[in-house]
Parts: sequence; structure tokens; C-alpha cells
Amino acid sequence: MYGTFAQHVQGQLDEIAEAGLTKRERAIVGPQSTEVMADGARVLNFCANNYLGLADDPRLLAAAHAALDEWGYGLASVRFICGTQELHLELERRVSTFLGTDATILFSSCFDANGGVFEALFSAEDAIISDALNHASLIDGIRLCKARRLRYANRDMADLEAQLVAAADARFRIIVTDGVFSMDGYFAPLDEICDLAEAHDALVLVDDSHAVGFVGEHGRGTPERFGVADRVDLYTGTFGKALGGASGGYVSGRAEIVELLRQRARPYLFSNTIAPPIVAGTLAALDIVEGAGSERAHLKDNAALFRRLMTEAGFELLEGEHPIVPVMFGDARVTAEIAAHMQSHGVYVTAFSFPVVPRGAARIRVQLSAVHTPGEIAACVDAFVAARAAVQPAA
Repeated sequence: MYGTFAQHVQGQLDEIAEAGLTKRERAIVGPQSTEVMADGARVLNFCANNYLGLADDPRLLAAAHAALDEWGYGLASVRFICGTQELHLELERRVSTFLGTDATILFSSCFDANGGVFEALFSAEDAIISDALNHASLIDGIRLCKARRLRYANRDMADLEAQLVAAADARFRIIVTDGVFSMDGYFAPLDEICDLAEAHDALVLVDDSHAVGFVGEHGRGTPERFGVADRVDLYTGTFGKALGGASGGYVSGRAEIVELLRQRARPYLFSNTIAPPIVAGTLAALDIVEGAGSERAHLKDNAALFRRLMTEAGFELLEGEHPIVPVMFGDARVTAEIAAHMQSHGVYVTAFSFPVVPRGAARIRVQLSAVHTPGEIAACVDAFVAARAAVQPAA
């Protein structure tokens, strides 16, 4: 039987390759940083979620090393059996204090957080109204739930209101959105979303993975940026991006909701607890983030500089101010070739194409960090120009 199945799988792989959509992993040597060793060469890294440059910060490394000695490597248990240390409780308290919420529950990743929150809270009598461009983890989590599923066009408030009206007969309604849409760098209009939620008696959940730590005056994310922190019912997020770049995620919000998730969220009940060194490193990251106003300002300046230089060089960018800057090429094969040429010019970027983004909307998603220098940003732009000339000489 496997011979027939193997042919089927290989056929799909061949189709992916022929379309220029194969995703290849490049191993880097050493820690994550703005400069890494890849394929035997030193290259500038412009595709990590390392927004504040904390992935190799010595303060996080020291905290993780100390926790390894004091608390051990791992707990070999889920939280409710024997997998809860004081470290985990402290991190939950710290996240709640940072975000200004009642309570927080930790998960092994934000994918797991999003995978566990909906099934535990909502049933067939309810309605979940989701932005069309929400992250795959939200989509998959919603699919696990028996609630009615409605979708509205990305950031389209008229369509959102129409879906709220369509769901008026539901017992409970919840609007679900990314705070920042990861492939585009667009912010969700949370002030308008919260207005509609209040007008239609709905809850609001925001996945703020690409914002927590560096968006907003104090880095508390998109709800802080839009002045609606007290109007969002549930936050989900990750420690795997700006907050150290390791792993782990959370749901934070109303105390009763968090307590119910402790009783019913399957990824929480059936997954190992976060390893102690990662918990300690994340606590250190929160210490840093709370005083990182200058780093957040530098990150914003870096994104503005890159956008200006790329626009002057004639590239098509999606508009915005987030440090996610999509450089649009459209054709998947051309985009992949440009990314490959850029590595030969000393810059590490990644091409994104279908199914990660819509067909015909292939792009290179550049991500700025607070620790990129102006010289490194200029070198990245120069590499784009050289790669474009090599792949599209008439451009």
C-alpha cells in the first residue's frame, strides 16, 4: 500500500517544485542575531522575529543558565500533575501585570494557546467572527470548536458589522483578530473593532504575537497603541518573537476565563510545561522590555529608514510603519530567485509564496530589528538592487 501512497506524495512534491514553491531550510551556525553564519558564509539576517534583538542578549543567557542550575532542564510533566514551579506562577503574574489583565495561563506555544482557547470556551450555540487574514493557529483553533464560524474581509469594518448582524441569534459572539497581520505588517483597527463589539454585545480576542514587547508606548502591544487595553477580553501571544525569541505562549485576560482554560484547554492539560530556563529567560526579557523605550524608538526609526531607502530604489512595498516590511514581486519563482541572489550578496531573507500568501502575491518579508545598524540596512537595500538586476535585468 505504501508504494501507491508514496507516488501520490511524490507527485505533490513535484508539483510544488515545478511551481517554484518549495520551501528549503537553511541551517545557521551559532545563535540568532543580526549577523549569522549560513551555508558557510557570514550574512546579515533580515528575516527573524527578533524585533528587540534579545535572542542572544547576554542578560537572557545568564538568567537561563542560572535557572538551568537551580530549577533543572525540564519537568517531564504537564502543569496540573507535577509541572508547576514557582517560576511558572511568577511568569503568569508578570505577564498579567505587564498587559494589565486579571490573569494569565501559559502554553508551550502561541499556536497551542490559539488551539486550546476556542474549544474550551465556545460551543454550537455561539459564533466566532474571524478576520480573513488571521494566523493559521487561529484558523485551526477555531476549526476545533463547534461554534458557528463567520469570516470578514481583512480589516473591513462594514463586513465585520454585517457578520455581527448575521450572528445576532448566537448565545455569545466573539470577534477574533491578529493585532498585526504577519504577512502584511498591517495593524488591526482595534478601536473600531471594540466599538462594534460593544454595539453588538460581542467579546474581542487579539493575537498580539507580532506586537507584544515593542508596539505601544510601553511595548504592551496593539491594544495599548489603540487605547483599548481595557476593552479587549482576551489576549493571546508568544514569547518566541520580541520577548526573547525562544518558545512559549499565553492566554491573558479575565480571571474566570483563564481559570476555565486551566480546567479544559487540551493543549494545556496534555502538553509538557515550558522548560525552566526558557521561563527564566522570558522573565529577564520582560525586565528589559519594561525599560526599553529607546530600543522601541530605534526599531521604529530602522523600519522608517528601510522603507524610505527601498522606495527611493523603486521597489513596491506594502504601506505601513511596522518593522514587518513586505517587498512585493508577485511571481513566486522570481521572488525565490531574488532571495537566493541576495544571500550571495551577504543578506539572508526568505521568499514567501502560496499557500502562505495568495497566488500572485509572492513577496520577501523583511523584518527589522532594533539592533540593525544604518549601515546594515543600507547593505540590505544594495543587495535588493543587485539581486533585482540579476534576476530582472530590464527592471
